[in-house]
Amino acid sequence: MMSQQSIPLLLIDAGTGNLHSVFQTLRTITDQIVISDKPEDVLKAGRIILPGVGAFSGFMQGLQQRNLVDPIHDFIKKGNPLLGICVGMQAFFDYSEENGNHKGLGHLPGFVQEFQNMPNLKVPHTGWNQLWFRVKALLLQNISPGDYVYFNHSYYCVPENPGDIAATTDYGIDFCSIVQRENVYGVQFHPEKSQKVGIQVLSNFVNLGRKS
Repeated sequence: MMSQQSIPLLLIDAGTGNLHSVFQTLRTITDQIVISDKPEDVLKAGRIILPGVGAFSGFMQGLQQRNLVDPIHDFIKKGNPLLGICVGMQAFFDYSEENGNHKGLGHLPGFVQEFQNMPNLKVPHTGWNQLWFRVKALLLQNISPGDYVYFNHSYYCVPENPGDIAATTDYGIDFCSIVQRENVYGVQFHPEKSQKVGIQVLSNFVNLGRKS
């Protein structure tokens, strides 16, 4: 039973996230999940998942309106694990060029830009594509290079530091599909729609730092 003083896994509701399907997938891994948009719950959490869909500006506005930005920064400083999904990952960067320049959380140097028109490739990038590893990442345990996950996005992250890139995906260009820096992790794809591989990614995150 969860203590009122701690939340093992917090799913942040910024008003735009695909919370239902993420929650249902997480329920196959653990029952210790709380969905909340309350700032005070962020600092009670042992680990946090920040899912986002839709426009970057709307997502950031949702965090700001709920007074979640400063608590998220404080949570990161504590060193506990944080996972961003899709726009949740994009929010870690300095800014996005989607519908004008919009400021992000600024935890990872870099920005978010749109896929350019490429012959025979449609935007948004929608469907199954492969992960190619750049580093040995805890989030990628029991996953193989070339495994497929499900994407749905028109914008992608351009990290300033190559060392923040844990995996890339080829869609006309090799774009960053997973980031990792210390306790901060992000995936551009949707693990809740990525079947066995997506469940493994979420399970890896839920079990980070835990002894088997």
